[in-house]
This record gives sequence, C-alpha cells and structure tokens, in this order.
Amino acid sequence: MTIVRGHVRSGRIVIDEPTDLPEGTAVDLALLDAEDDLSPEERAELDASIDRGLSQADRGEGSSTEDVLRRLRAL
Repeated sequence: MTIVRGHVRSGRIVIDEPTDLPEGTAVDLALLDAEDDLSPEERAELDASIDRGLSQADRGEGSSTEDVLRRLRAL
C-alpha cells in the first residue's frame, strides 16, 4: 500500500509530493478528520497501534489492502 498526503485546491484533490503512479491509476481515498476528540494519551495509544500495524505489514502479516476494502464495502 502506498500512502501519500494531499490537499484540496479548487475542489480537486492535489497530491503534495511526486508519485510514480502510472497515468490513469485509480486510487481510493480515506479522509482524515482535521479535528478529533482524542486526549493526548489516546492519541499516543493510537499512534503506537498504527506503528505496530505497520511493523506487522512490513513482516508480511495481516490482510491485503484489497481484502480490507472488500470487507469494508460489504458493510
């Protein structure tokens, strides 16, 4: 999975860094809330959980992006 950061300009999503994705590549977007109600402790716990998940993914553990998206779309 490739994660890139971007922003909206004139109603269009613009990626902030260069990408080597081929022209016409379809992408799925997950919007991050600008504000949340997490305490600093909850934010630290969430960040640590994300780091653990990324480490698991680096080791080849977990589900593929396609599998996760399929399950989410089925909800």
